[in-house]
Amino acid sequence: MNPNNPLSQYFRQPAIYIRLPSKGNYYPPGSLDMPPTGELPVFPMTAIDEITYRTPDALFNGQAVINVIQSCIPAIKNAWVIPAIDIDTILVSMRIASYGHEMDFGSTCPKCAATNDYGVDLRTVLDQLKSPDYTQPVTAGDIEIYFKPMTYKNLSDNNKMQYDEQRVFQTLPTDGDIDPEKMTAISEALRKMTEMTVIALAQSIQTIKTPSAMVTEPEFIVEFMTNCDRGLFTRIQNYVIEHKAEAEMQPVTIKCNECQNEYKQNMTLDMTNFFERAS
Repeated sequence: MNPNNPLSQYFRQPAIYIRLPSKGNYYPPGSLDMPPTGELPVFPMTAIDEITYRTPDALFNGQAVINVIQSCIPAIKNAWVIPAIDIDTILVSMRIASYGHEMDFGSTCPKCAATNDYGVDLRTVLDQLKSPDYTQPVTAGDIEIYFKPMTYKNLSDNNKMQYDEQRVFQTLPTDGDIDPEKMTAISEALRKMTEMTVIALAQSIQTIKTPSAMVTEPEFIVEFMTNCDRGLFTRIQNYVIEHKAEAEMQPVTIKCNECQNEYKQNMTLDMTNFFERAS
């Protein structure tokens, strides 16, 4: 921004201020400029931001999300390292800053199958988002396993790999006749998906404390996850799943306009569809 521009006073201003569920923890040095108040200013999206997140290729590789986050929340210097527990708060705050706190969405009643539009106050959604407690380790014998949230970069890379592997299954014939070459491709895809699960769990581990060492090296942790016994692997997996669920947006309670049935509706926040509803 040019400080000599006489039009600078007419540039966009912060619309809201937010506190991150992480409180700024888990960010590498230099990636977050946390104000003394602990509240980050959130600016509305620009026209360029809207064009950016509507670009399919940029959305797929995650770069669009990164560019728009850093535009709307300049205090975040490197959005790739945002902890996963902050992502929903950031997306919701950007939606509020750009389009207001009311958002409409469609829902189908599971009882009568009626489809209606409903409104949700995103300020309430924002208030409900919180950070899980990562201070309690998983213990096994004389080791302690401490956890952390994955980064947006982890999530983006894992989603791309999962998409690539799922495409293998989409190419399978429907008549049940699978040639040996396809079977080889399926076996390789299954192997990679299992490997992805191990890597994702390892990315959620911050430190493994032994009586003689504090292990933080990713390659050592991946090797540990590959070779630990099934019981411990399952305990780690359950810990990660439970903490991930705690950080996610809670379902919205809806009352059907037709039959008055009350039910829960999940809401997914991602750049490919979350901001499209603002039109």
